[in-house]
Amino acid sequence: MKSIRNILIIGTVFPEPNSSAAGSRMMQIIKTFQNQKWDITFASAAADSEFMVDLISLGIDKVSIKLNDASFDEFVKNLNPDLVLFDRFMTEEQFSWRVSENCPDAIKVLDTEDLHCLRAARQKAFKEKREFLLEDIILEDLAKREIASILRCDLSLIISSFEMRVLTQQFKIDGSLLLYLPFMLPQISAEEQQKWLGFEARENFVSIGNFLHEPNYQAIIFLKNEIWPLIRKKLPEAQIHIYGAYTSEKVNQLHKPKEGFIVKGRANDVKEIMGKARVCLAPLVFGAGLKGKLIDAMLSGTPNVTTPIGAEGMHDGLPYCGFVASQPKDFADDAVKLYSNSSVWEKFPSRGADIINQNFNEISENKKLIDDLKDLKINLVAHRKYNFLGSMLQYHTSNSFKYLSKWIEEKNKVVKE
Repeated sequence: MKSIRNILIIGTVFPEPNSSAAGSRMMQIIKTFQNQKWDITFASAAADSEFMVDLISLGIDKVSIKLNDASFDEFVKNLNPDLVLFDRFMTEEQFSWRVSENCPDAIKVLDTEDLHCLRAARQKAFKEKREFLLEDIILEDLAKREIASILRCDLSLIISSFEMRVLTQQFKIDGSLLLYLPFMLPQISAEEQQKWLGFEARENFVSIGNFLHEPNYQAIIFLKNEIWPLIRKKLPEAQIHIYGAYTSEKVNQLHKPKEGFIVKGRANDVKEIMGKARVCLAPLVFGAGLKGKLIDAMLSGTPNVTTPIGAEGMHDGLPYCGFVASQPKDFADDAVKLYSNSSVWEKFPSRGADIINQNFNEISENKKLIDDLKDLKINLVAHRKYNFLGSMLQYHTSNSFKYLSKWIEEKNKVVKE
């Protein structure tokens, strides 16, 4: 069987690494593939955006494709990729059956980004003002779609160790179908750490996140209404600067300079902003995956305060680079202590570097991904043979998607006429 040379990535959107952690993650995967000298085509049905990365300048073919349109069949057949990477399960639902029909020998890989069903179940519990239980995920309709997508693929990339446990323990997914692949980041050297600004040279709290992402918006509401007033009582001159891509009007309405709550909008240089802040606050009340904002804080030597959901999967087995608190008072007290006490603050930057260097090591994670894909290419027939649930779902659900898609395609033709 031939080796891997030709890669097709089907994106939900064209990547925006400066807008979201998902965009950064995609670029890390692309970089890993490029290091292998593999040819990459990135296709998406989404419109171009002002902030998307210039793929063409990176030597990547950029292609616009259509949903529910037979033109994709000809496109993928001519490209004949050795490997197809689906960005999130929704793209797998749309295009996987077409890939299987036209390129049956192509490895199908799903990058989940994070478990959407986990985030949805937590969001539902949050709205219903009740405690989230892991059993809630099983009842989530989104789980039926997402787990089916994982089973249909040859391999799924899972960003969080917690989500690996959810998939293997709650859903009983065979480990051979999953690869734990967190963020892949360069090592932080001792020399780089020495260049970080110290406690006295920094000022202000900072919080950051893409506001198209509902967990980020709810975190800011929680911060503004319940945590920040408690911090300002003890630090009446303190300011928090809120950054985030796609700031909506409802976010801009939170801008209250007299209260020290300042909405700044999109961050042009996250590293510079985070590197000058004294403390990062990330009071997430629901969510999933790994938190890019906390990674940015670690990369800048900036201690943080977050919730258990924020810290989930971030520091497996290592001392955390800040404080973790659930209740507003505890969160505020920790934030004040971290902001006001240099001896407390100074022990955390190096912890963040340790977490990056040990848990998100670019070299070891790159090797793990490439080794798994090469092994999968060699043993693809046997691998698929033992994934009976996946082949069964492929048979039934692919036909369902196929005929639904063809129906939509014919309907669109009638509408145009």
